Amino acid sequence: MPDQAGPAATETGPAEQTERISDALLSERTGRAWAQWFALLDEWGGTGRTHTEIARWLVTTHEVPGWWAQTVTVGYEQARGLRAPGQRRGGGFSANGSRTVAVPVRRLFDAFADDALRRRWLPEDVRVRTATTPKSFRADWADGSTRIVVGFAAAGESKSRVAVQHEKLADAEQAARLKAYWRERLAALKQLLESDGDQR
Repeated sequence: MPDQAGPAATETGPAEQTERISDALLSERTGRAWAQWFALLDEWGGTGRTHTEIARWLVTTHEVPGWWAQTVTVGYEQARGLRAPGQRRGGGFSANGSRTVAVPVRRLFDAFADDALRRRWLPEDVRVRTATTPKSFRADWADGSTRIVVGFAAAGESKSRVAVQHEKLADAEQAARLKAYWRERLAALKQLLESDGDQR
């Protein structure tokens, strides 16, 4: 469903949702521009609600598709000073990245779960916490102070998408650095898997 997918971020560091997504695009996908959503959420008492409550209200009351409900929620929280760009509502920071790769979803999952294959595109050490084939992968990062949560989705028989969220980051600077890092590493992953050099 096209409405469930949002545009890929292109900035190297954290940015306000309102900078990343135009009023025109938001109106097209949700029926309202940023200022209209902010006014509606203020009237509803959004500043006193949790992230989950806001997103659920947007989905159930206004029929905003899930991804876009999250987008509006984060934009609102940033605009009202409830979180900084790159910051989670609880106070911590995270960085994310995503990529569509022309391989089946199981192959994309294996690029994270298989140690030998993972080392070919991701030089850092990780300690796997849980892995559910071919849906999710969670691991502690290097020294264990941060962690990655990875989700996979098929986009056809020979195409799939990966989304990485790097959690428990110290500050916005680290989040910006890791956002750029994941953009680079996921590009390397795509090149590896889509090239003839990926024959094991």
